[in-house]
Amino acid sequence: MTEIRTPRLILRQWSDDDLVPLSEINADPEVMRWIDDGSVRDLERTAEDIERYEEEWDEEGFGIFAVELIASGELIGFAGLSVPEYLPEVVPDVEIDWRLGRPFWGQGYASEAAHAVLEFALQDRGLDKVVAITHISNQGAENVIGKLGMTEERETNHPVHDVPLRIWAIDLTEYEA
Repeated sequence: MTEIRTPRLILRQWSDDDLVPLSEINADPEVMRWIDDGSVRDLERTAEDIERYEEEWDEEGFGIFAVELIASGELIGFAGLSVPEYLPEVVPDVEIDWRLGRPFWGQGYASEAAHAVLEFALQDRGLDKVVAITHISNQGAENVIGKLGMTEERETNHPVHDVPLRIWAIDLTEYEA
């Protein structure tokens, strides 16, 4: 698996030591309010998520990275790519994802990680297009998406949770412009 270094972050493969810190992030209702129906996730569900992230790396050649703060070695969340199977109307497009613990919000880490992932997707993995999917009211995510140069494609509803979603996209020619 690829490792990416940015000025402040390491995007890397998952280790056993990541389970508890990620489960703490996933247990925070404020972090999870924009994910699916807003439900928090316990240790078992977080372990299943990490297992799925690792399987996607094996199957697709890309996936979700653990994001570590270089200064402290602390896991602050994740960022990466996934196939958004929960929203079949978007597939086969690939989605950029990130989730950081609340103490790490507002410091530019999400943008830094997302920029690295977008470059990885379009330059290293040769994807022609990347999408982002947000709850319509998630201004924090939309701020990051704007910094990535993504533009709104359309709105839809989550097929299971029936929450309004916004689909954003960027293709290789837009990224290189």
